[in-house]
Amino acid sequence: MDNTQSVISFDNTEFAFEYKSDQQLKKARFLFSMMGKPWMVKMGTRLAPWAVKVGLPVKGLIRKTIFAQFVGGETLEQTAEVAKVLGNYHVQVILDYGVEGKEGEDNFDHACEEFIRVINYAATQPNIPFMSVKVTGFARFALLEKLDTLMHEGEGTLMKRYLHAVELLPAEEKEEWHRVRHRVMRVCGAGAEKKVGVFIDAEETWIQDPVDALTILMMDTFNKERCVVYNTLQHYRHDRLKFLHDCYEAAVERKFILGAKLVRGAYMEKERKRAAEKNYPSPIQPDKESSDRDYNAGVKFCIDHIEQVALVVASHNEYSNLYATQLLREKGLPLNHPHVHWSQLYGMSDNITFNLAHAGCSVSKYLPFGPIKDVIPYLMRRAQENTSVKGQTGRELGLINKEMARRKKG
Repeated sequence: MDNTQSVISFDNTEFAFEYKSDQQLKKARFLFSMMGKPWMVKMGTRLAPWAVKVGLPVKGLIRKTIFAQFVGGETLEQTAEVAKVLGNYHVQVILDYGVEGKEGEDNFDHACEEFIRVINYAATQPNIPFMSVKVTGFARFALLEKLDTLMHEGEGTLMKRYLHAVELLPAEEKEEWHRVRHRVMRVCGAGAEKKVGVFIDAEETWIQDPVDALTILMMDTFNKERCVVYNTLQHYRHDRLKFLHDCYEAAVERKFILGAKLVRGAYMEKERKRAAEKNYPSPIQPDKESSDRDYNAGVKFCIDHIEQVALVVASHNEYSNLYATQLLREKGLPLNHPHVHWSQLYGMSDNITFNLAHAGCSVSKYLPFGPIKDVIPYLMRRAQENTSVKGQTGRELGLINKEMARRKKG
């Protein structure tokens, strides 16, 4: 469908919450009300991980509240039901097996097999075009950190520094990194074979360089004919707009399609704290305006080079999402252009997602799944994000209240 002239309004709550029952809306209102209390979020994000870890009977409460709001289910089968509901409203899904922080070769191999199972399942579904992975699900954090340090000590391009850093590893760690590379290659290869896109998530800056290099190698291998592999660029970093330009130049030179998922970012407070503690310049933008400027410039750059770039506007910022639609219209391109996709997190910004879908855009929800104990880190980030992101909780509550009033009046 190509509704290039339709007016998109993110204030339309009828479209935004059409998929939710009155009871579901009330539960969402209660949860966001709780998230609007910083003291409660601070206490909850400390107690919940500890309670789950020591085996206190809190999983039922978590499952009915924050888990139900932001996660598809504990299993792929449960998540399939949520994906089906979203599909009924022309919203697609990015599946994410939400395991984090598990180390050891057995866990890494298990994660690899699980990601491939997700790809095989997604390939059978009409509205699951993508899945998401974290390289930290395949690799020891300390090994990534060591590689990153070695890369920073080197000179030249990202790939030159990467290859040199790998050569400097001791034989045992070189072999370990080979296994990491093989796991990522298997997942991306499965995505290519099944025609399911693979998003490589961003990580902390002090392990990001080897992740970037590995992702570019995967794009050079699998993105020749169509875009399979996408890198994630966090624009709260002041160097990512330049990095986007550098990646484009590499794509032109190597003749592959650049997959670019643009986000603002998720580790800002941690990044600033570490930079201060270790006395190095902060990698974070000086202010929100700079982050917004670079993000929107990145969107424009990608759409200006849309034949060579596959763009994912992964944002909860209303202006950035509308800006992408505006740029496409100015160029006479359809909102459902095969190289442009929009995405928001499940449980947030339904006003953006469902109104974009109604206008004919290719849009998805990022939908994690996994056992409660495994997705706790993800859930704690969502709770903190909704407290720290200026106005997000208030915006969600305002829209929910508006829709509840509309239904009551209707």
